[in-house]
Amino acid sequence: MKISKRAQYGLRAAVHLAKGGNKKAASIREISNIEGIPFVFLGKIFIDLERANLVRAKRGANGGYFLAKPVGKITAGSIVEALDGKIIPVQCSLCKKEKKCLSKNVWDRVKQSLSDTLYSITLEDLIK
Repeated sequence: MKISKRAQYGLRAAVHLAKGGNKKAASIREISNIEGIPFVFLGKIFIDLERANLVRAKRGANGGYFLAKPVGKITAGSIVEALDGKIIPVQCSLCKKEKKCLSKNVWDRVKQSLSDTLYSITLEDLIK
């Protein structure tokens, strides 16, 4: 499974917000400049992060984005799934041999391991 640039950039942007705490909202322009993420692309990423209730927008002169939850409650897995969809390294359900496949257990274990890892790492862990 390859993690998309959307998910990579989304995680970097969320870490940026986590480092700043919830004291001050950060603009997309600021995050884009500091993290080296294309501005327009980052705007689209934040739309999805907001839909997933991971970030909130503050309108106005001092507006921008801030985390919607404490840093210890937002995981890398929740960000990846908000931007890439369900974590599925191999889609066995599309295969005609799914019911009889002896290697399906390998892919199930890979999926579980990847999911367990991503969901065990919080933004708090990443900013320590």
